[in-house]
Amino acid sequence: MEKTFFMIKPDGVKRKLIGEIIKRVEKAGLRIVAMKMVRASRKLAEKHYPKTKSQVVGMGKKTIQASLESGNFGRLKKIFKTQDPEKIGLILRKWMIEFLISGPVVAMVVEGRNAVKRVREISGFTDPSKAKKGTIRGDLGRDSIIKANSERRAVKNLVHASGSKEEAEREIKLWFKKSEIFKI
Repeated sequence: MEKTFFMIKPDGVKRKLIGEIIKRVEKAGLRIVAMKMVRASRKLAEKHYPKTKSQVVGMGKKTIQASLESGNFGRLKKIFKTQDPEKIGLILRKWMIEFLISGPVVAMVVEGRNAVKRVREISGFTDPSKAKKGTIRGDLGRDSIIKANSERRAVKNLVHASGSKEEAEREIKLWFKKSEIFKI
């Protein structure tokens, strides 16, 4: 059985979607083995969104790609004052940290076969405007990368799901003590 980290972000909590999101996880045959509502400190948020070059550059590249696909690349240069994916990624990281600490979140450890992959599939694509119907972001999301960038803020995409087994292990240790995770 694989474990992964899953979080309902401040927008999902504020929009009263906690029950709906949990229902989708459980309906997929996955088990929640730890859960708590917390308000993340800045220190925790900074650890959650590490400043590794690969993650920062990856975020920057995803934003550049979204701007190119939507024909908003000129606007991107105005917003970020750069075309450098690393510099863009650092700005995005700052916005994401601010968003994460803006309100309570529901942090969870989810367990099941191929949990990392399955929770990401249930979550849907990062940009809610491009997420498939039937996913959390595709059905419940109201935001887009382009809109968020133009408003100089993080994308309100309801949930966070670990992207790999290694990331899941790191995030679980960051958010939960061993004693808070149950064998069910």
